[in-house]
Amino acid sequence: MTTALKDYCKTLGADCAGVADLGPFKQGWVVLPEDLLTPYTRAVSVAKRLDNEIMNLLTNGPTVEYAGHYREVNGVLDGITAGIVAWIERQGHQAKAVPASFITDETNLLGNISHKAVARMAGIGWQGKSLLIVNPQYGPRIRLATVLTDMPLLPDQPLKNQCGACAECSKACPAQAIKNVSTTDRHKDRNEALHFSLCAEQTLRNKAMPGIGARICGICVKVCPFGRKQR
Repeated sequence: MTTALKDYCKTLGADCAGVADLGPFKQGWVVLPEDLLTPYTRAVSVAKRLDNEIMNLLTNGPTVEYAGHYREVNGVLDGITAGIVAWIERQGHQAKAVPASFITDETNLLGNISHKAVARMAGIGWQGKSLLIVNPQYGPRIRLATVLTDMPLLPDQPLKNQCGACAECSKACPAQAIKNVSTTDRHKDRNEALHFSLCAEQTLRNKAMPGIGARICGICVKVCPFGRKQR
């Protein structure tokens, strides 16, 4: 059943798919609303790669092309998760899609559940120094979405962190927000890895730029060696 679902994710257009056990998320992890996970035991994480030509043209911040591509890929992911929900429901189980990019808590910039945390638990990639998920093949040049379900799927395992001594994202960050802190598993919170307020302020400034309209940047996505090696 797990293999069939992952294969179906690929037919819908996902570049990566994995399954996370939701048990750890029910032990103090931030989810909104607090009872969101009550009916569910598993999460399906799906990733869609970003276009290399668009990413490679970034210099000091987002471009209009990147902003448009960001929205387009989010839309594709939402279509993929809708298809996954329908597939799971046809098998007689419950499922709920969590949108690719939706802020539930504007003050703290939190969604219903962290797509990145789910993706790490689902083996899509490891948590980089930028807090982005770094996929072995695509680096952080991916967007993520999540489906919650009670289907008894076989969960994947987190990948070994491979950032090592690399500091490319930290050096390139226009807000100087990435602290270059290593971890073998995951950071205890986002402030351990980032000066989060600096990152938030930078993306807010970017949102106000003509043609952008979203809290995005993209520089740490571009410079990661695991993404650049695709060129």
